[in-house]
Amino acid sequence: MDTYKKHSISKLWLASVVFALCFTTEIFAQDSATVEPTVIVETATLIAEPVVEEASIAPTNIGDLVNGLNTVWMLLAAMLVFFMQPGFALVEAGFTRVKSTANIMMKNLCDFMFGSLFYWFVGFGFMFGLGDFIGAPHFFELDFYESDGLPAEGFLIFQTVFCATAATIVSGAMAERTKFSMYLIYTIFITAIIYPVSGHWTWGGGWLMNGEAGSLMMNWFGTTFRDFAGSTIVHSVGGWIALVGAAVLGPRIGKYGKDGKSKAIPGHNLTIAALGVFILWFGWFGFNPGSQLAAASAEDQIAISHIFLTTNLAASAGGFAALFLSWIKYSKPSLSLSLNGVLAGLVGITAGCDCVSGGGAVAIGAICGIVMIFSVDFIDKVLKIDDPVGASSVHGVCGCLGTLLVGLFATDEGLFYGGGFGLLGAQALGAIIIGLWAALMGFIIFKSLDKVFGLRVSARVEEEGLDVYEHGESAYNV
Repeated sequence: MDTYKKHSISKLWLASVVFALCFTTEIFAQDSATVEPTVIVETATLIAEPVVEEASIAPTNIGDLVNGLNTVWMLLAAMLVFFMQPGFALVEAGFTRVKSTANIMMKNLCDFMFGSLFYWFVGFGFMFGLGDFIGAPHFFELDFYESDGLPAEGFLIFQTVFCATAATIVSGAMAERTKFSMYLIYTIFITAIIYPVSGHWTWGGGWLMNGEAGSLMMNWFGTTFRDFAGSTIVHSVGGWIALVGAAVLGPRIGKYGKDGKSKAIPGHNLTIAALGVFILWFGWFGFNPGSQLAAASAEDQIAISHIFLTTNLAASAGGFAALFLSWIKYSKPSLSLSLNGVLAGLVGITAGCDCVSGGGAVAIGAICGIVMIFSVDFIDKVLKIDDPVGASSVHGVCGCLGTLLVGLFATDEGLFYGGGFGLLGAQALGAIIIGLWAALMGFIIFKSLDKVFGLRVSARVEEEGLDVYEHGESAYNV
């Protein structure tokens, strides 16, 4: 009983303590409730004050957001255009023979490496610096460039991938017989001088795109030269240099018989050539829509969507037209010509992708796909110039043609839309001047290199392949 009583007394004492604690907590809670509203009001006041300050800087934040979106869009587009480099490499390798595949891959790799360095070093200043014929050089410096909210570094990257495209076009036309060292030298000239100078006349604010009252273009045509994403500025420049280079270099051994007739030299792998074209088609959605350089506003979104549409329609129409013409002309639908037809349509629409309708895009793509096939035959069989991949036809001829067709199909100033001959004249002058500049400079560079160093490899190296002799390795080890 004594143990039981001790347990009962302990439980009673514990219950008393718990009751006292609960009573004290309730009193404290009631006291706190009387004070808390004041604390809440003071806290709310403190929180409300910064909100007013943030509202006062809201416009700046919106501007930053717009610039941020535009910058991200530009850099994403640059990534897509960069991805065109492996596309060009695969197309060129697939259309040529296996014994020079490593050489071709190496050249396309060096295009971007050398182009990036030398365009940054001097080409960007030549293109966008102040000056009439050529911009003032700003060696390694970007502070001179002023843009509407876009970082100079990002814009340099965007322009660099375009510059590298112009350089890599030349590689295909001169494939299988050019010394690698000579290729590096003329790549430097293209990326540092030739492309930036003609680019200065146009995208750099030069005389061909000067719309001020009293300027030459306004006095002569009442409008300026148009090349939205580079049919002439990028592709035609590369294409005409390629044509001159192939002519100076001469044809591959065995390309023409003793009777002067052309002999087909098939490429070693149409599978990788087709893959390369698909990659280029994909990359072109950065090349053309990315040239809008903005994506934040409703107007920009509509423009980008329209350019996506016209770009795709022209590519499809070019491939379609080349497929059926090759079927009619050669009795079988040619995969290689169909692939080049797609590229011809893409090159042709690049100048006017922003200002032609969907129907105009189909017309431009189909015309370029058809003309490309006749151009390949003419250059090969009449001019006797050996272009293994058809680069001069796809990029040179169709780049020039697509630029001219803007003067017909532009919905605001085109001849077919009641705009008269002004825009057509401006397009013709720009395409001719830039084409002559590229061809002349290419001829001087190639002739000089050929006389001083020798542009072409020896007959033995060409016959056995450039891979082993120029690089000490082969692309395929079987």
